[in-house]
Amino acid sequence: MLQLLKALQSSMLVKVAGLFFLLMLLCIPLAEIDSINRGRGQSQREAAQELADTYAGPQTMVGPLLLVPYVERWMEPLRSAQGKVIGQEPRSKEMVHVVFPDKLHIEGTMAPQARYRGIFKIPFYTLGATLTGGFAAFDPKAVVRSEADSKIEFKPPFVAFNVSDLRGLDGSPALMMGGEALRFKQRVPGIADNAWFADGIHAPATGAALAAWQASTPMTFEMKLGLVGQDTLAIAPIAEDTTAHLTSPWAHPSFGGRFLAARRNVTPEGFDAHWRVSSLVTSAREQVRAGLSGRGDVDAAATAVAAATVGHPQRNLGPLQTFDVSLAQPINVYSMSTRAGKYGALFIGLVIMAAFMFELFRRQRMHPVQYGLVGLSIALFFLLLLALSEKLAFWLAYAGAAGASVLLLGIYFSAVLQSWKRGAGFGAYVAVLYGALYGLLASESNALLLGALLTFGMLTVLMLATRKVDWYALSTGNPRTSDPVLPEAAVPA
Repeated sequence: MLQLLKALQSSMLVKVAGLFFLLMLLCIPLAEIDSINRGRGQSQREAAQELADTYAGPQTMVGPLLLVPYVERWMEPLRSAQGKVIGQEPRSKEMVHVVFPDKLHIEGTMAPQARYRGIFKIPFYTLGATLTGGFAAFDPKAVVRSEADSKIEFKPPFVAFNVSDLRGLDGSPALMMGGEALRFKQRVPGIADNAWFADGIHAPATGAALAAWQASTPMTFEMKLGLVGQDTLAIAPIAEDTTAHLTSPWAHPSFGGRFLAARRNVTPEGFDAHWRVSSLVTSAREQVRAGLSGRGDVDAAATAVAAATVGHPQRNLGPLQTFDVSLAQPINVYSMSTRAGKYGALFIGLVIMAAFMFELFRRQRMHPVQYGLVGLSIALFFLLLLALSEKLAFWLAYAGAAGASVLLLGIYFSAVLQSWKRGAGFGAYVAVLYGALYGLLASESNALLLGALLTFGMLTVLMLATRKVDWYALSTGNPRTSDPVLPEAAVPA
C-alpha cells in the first residue's frame, strides 16, 4: 500500500489531473466575482432608473404639430322595431385633424452634465435648441369625413408639442407663429383622454396666428426649447422634410434609432452631426396620427404594429420611428470587468502551467496548497480590479491591480523557488500576461483574434519546450533528457 501511495505521489499523470481539478475549483471564486460584478452593474442601472424617476429620463421629442379640433354632425335614420325608417336623429362626433409641418429644422447643442446616485455617475444633458419651420395653408377638404353628407364645424386650432418626460422642460418653450407669441398650456380640450399626445403641452392659436389660419395662409413658426434628459435624445421626423443639426462637447456619442446621421464629425473636442429625413421613408406621421386618435379610432394596421409607445408602454401605439443620439460612457467599468473575468480561467491555467514548468524542469516540487494560493491570487486580481475601477479611471485601476498581483507573485515565488531571479522571472511572465489581457480589453474589435493568438502562442511554447521530455521517465523520477529545450528567458536560472 505504501508503495502504491508513493507511486501515485510521484506519478506525473496524477499530478496533472490534480492541477486540472484545482483549476476547476478555482472557477468557483471566479464565478462569485463575476456575480458580484453583475450585481454592481445592476445597481448602476437601478441608480439610473431612480434618477429617471426622480429627475428626468431619456427624452423623445415629437412636434410641433398643428391640431385642429372639429365636430362632425350628420343625421342618422331612426328605425322602428320592424326596421322601417320612421324619422331621423342628429349624431355628432368630436375629432382632431392633425397638420404636420412642411419643413422642420432643429438646431441645438447638448451640454453634458453628470448626476450621482451613491457612487454611480449617470450622464445627463441639457439641450438648448431652436425649432423652425412652417405649416401649409389649411385646406378644409383635407379633413376625412366619416359620413358622406356630414357637416364639419371647426374649432380654433392649437399647436401641440410632446416630450416623453415633461419634467425635463427647462421653463416654458417660447413659440412665435405668424408673428404672434403663443403661450403653452399643459392641457387643451379636444384630444381623446386615452391618446398619448394628451400628456403633451399645447398652445392655442390667437391673434395674428389665428387670423392667418382662418385666412388659409401658410404659417411659419420658431420655437426656443430648453430640455434636460438622461443620456439619450430621440427626435421623431414628422415633417415633410425634417433636418437637424446637433453639436456637443461630448466626445463619445452613440448614434442610433431608425435613421443614422447623414454627416457626423467626432473629435476629442466633441461631435457635430446632421440628419435629414423625408416623410417618404418614415411612418412616424402615421404612428403619431394613430396615437392622437386614441384607442377607439386607431386603425387596425397601426394597432398591430406593437404595444410600445413614447414613454407610455401601456398605450396602443407602435414603436415610434426616430433618430437618436446618446451620450455613451467611454468605458463602462462593469462591462470591462466582465470581459476581463471571461479570461480568468485561462489566466489561472497559464500561471499554473508556468509554475508546473518550474517544478518539472528545476526539480523543485510544489505542494498543491502552493498551487492553490497562486491560482487564488490571480482570481482576486479580478475582484481588486472591480473595486478599484469604481474609484479610479479604468486604466489606473487595472495598473494598480496588476502591479499588486505581479509584486505578490514575484515575492512569493522568490521564496518558493529559493531564488530572487526566478521569482522576478515568474513575475515578469505574469506581467506579460496582464499586458496581453489589457490589449484584449482595449481592442474590442480584435479581442477574439488576439485571444486566439495568445492561447496558441502559449501552447506553442509549451509544446516546443517539452518536445524532448520523456514523460514516463519523469514519472519514475529518472528522466532520459536532463535539460529541456527551453529559452533561458522563459525559465530563469
